[in-house]
Amino acid sequence: MNKRIVLILSALCCTIMLAAQMVEPVKWTGEEVGDSVRLRAKIESGWHMNIIEFGEAEFDVEYADSFVLTVAKADVKPLRYNACNDVMCTAPETFEYQLSGTSEVAGERENGLAGLLWIFALGFLGGLLAIFTPCVWPIIPMTVSFFLKKGGGKRDAILYGLSIIVLYVGLGLLVTLLFGASALNELSTNAVVNIIFFLILVVFALSFFGMFEITLPDSWSTALDNKARSTGGYLSIMLMAFTLVIVSFSCTGPIIGTLLVEAAGHSLLAPTMGMFGFALALALPFSLFAMFPQWLKQAPKSGDWMTSFKVVLAFLELALSLKFLSVADMAYGWGILPRWLFIALWIACFAGIGIYLLHGISKVNATRKVIRALVIVPSLAFAAYLIPGLHGAPVKAISAFAPPMEIEGREVFNDYEEGLAYARQTGKPVIIDFTGYGCVNCRKMEAYVLDNDSVKSRLEEYVFIELFVDDKRDGIGEKNSAIQRDQYGSNAQPFYVQLDSNGKQVAEPMAFTTDPQEFLNWLKY
Repeated sequence: MNKRIVLILSALCCTIMLAAQMVEPVKWTGEEVGDSVRLRAKIESGWHMNIIEFGEAEFDVEYADSFVLTVAKADVKPLRYNACNDVMCTAPETFEYQLSGTSEVAGERENGLAGLLWIFALGFLGGLLAIFTPCVWPIIPMTVSFFLKKGGGKRDAILYGLSIIVLYVGLGLLVTLLFGASALNELSTNAVVNIIFFLILVVFALSFFGMFEITLPDSWSTALDNKARSTGGYLSIMLMAFTLVIVSFSCTGPIIGTLLVEAAGHSLLAPTMGMFGFALALALPFSLFAMFPQWLKQAPKSGDWMTSFKVVLAFLELALSLKFLSVADMAYGWGILPRWLFIALWIACFAGIGIYLLHGISKVNATRKVIRALVIVPSLAFAAYLIPGLHGAPVKAISAFAPPMEIEGREVFNDYEEGLAYARQTGKPVIIDFTGYGCVNCRKMEAYVLDNDSVKSRLEEYVFIELFVDDKRDGIGEKNSAIQRDQYGSNAQPFYVQLDSNGKQVAEPMAFTTDPQEFLNWLKY
């Protein structure tokens, strides 16, 4: 058993490491030559590098397939750079050479670890939610009982849980290999794809409401189940795990789909990390109940509560689907989902959760009354919190999802040349905001930074140019994206550039932050 577990874990680790290697288009090595240090960048085919800053020495945007930098040992400082291909650029990264002879310089993507941990946490939460759906919960005691009767007990259940992890991590890796980092980023911002995501989530929500059931062909699960029972060893356990994946698809599909959509806007490793978190949470009850079978007696029995759970998830799926419709609506300028309507529909979704759970609450036992109350109160409270948003309140808690609100008292240009011409005419400095309709962090920064009173006051001294890179009208987005990529060496949003009145860059670009003071310190005027 131990050898099998080691082999499975080794395969899982290799899978994750393989995906991780794909997100490093630039490798650095360093060599000390006398009193100098020669830093050499090896850049993968199809990528280019932009040196942003090296200590106190700043570099102009410079693209190259390879790069060598020679400096005195006393001047060796942390080096900031990013890497670009024809579609996108990575976030700025920092590398630091240690004065210890020839070595490979190690570093990591700025905020990359935090982003991966966030996706892992979302996946884990999604896995916990999936456990309590009617497609998974009833299977747990049946599977554990089957393992105990076979005599494998704990061993087989643990291998079963590991098989679930391997299968879902494999799915995340497959998505990564099929699409790649550039395509995943495009998926998260493309207006047409957002419409497809909206429709998919609506269909899944209607399924959760019980209007119909989405299932994979019964013949698949039947064939796998028969094969599992006629096969021995680890292969039979893997086939049983595969059967679970197929049988539970109608409940887990919406959660997995939502998770992969969220992961698409992050790094190349994000889908794999998300699936690892999801599978880990999903596999835990099978292994834990096998180790402690007496816990099954205390676990809730299958019943109507699972239907209620699915309906709550359906309301949440509907609310989330509106985010994707909003992106497409703004990108194409349809005007069908203004901010007030978006907020009104969110109020309806969260009030719907509370009202649905209130209905029939008198008929459930005391324990379930308490559980329902723990969902009803925050749902209705959140709906009440959103009501002032109908009249222009910022309701910052949904800033990452809702259409952006207009910030009063600031003249905004949406054309690059027009804004620069106005700056030369008035003698005012310039802030260029490269943003996107599908950019979640852009909405957060607008709500928490640009809407700050002190920041708004300072920005009155600037000509503000807001350029949407995913605007689908008349090639506007393509033009704005080309300006960001060609003029400023980046294609990540949000991305702020500060210029003087003559169009000369006066500071390093500012990326995402939710700290108004950091943004204020960055401003030069």
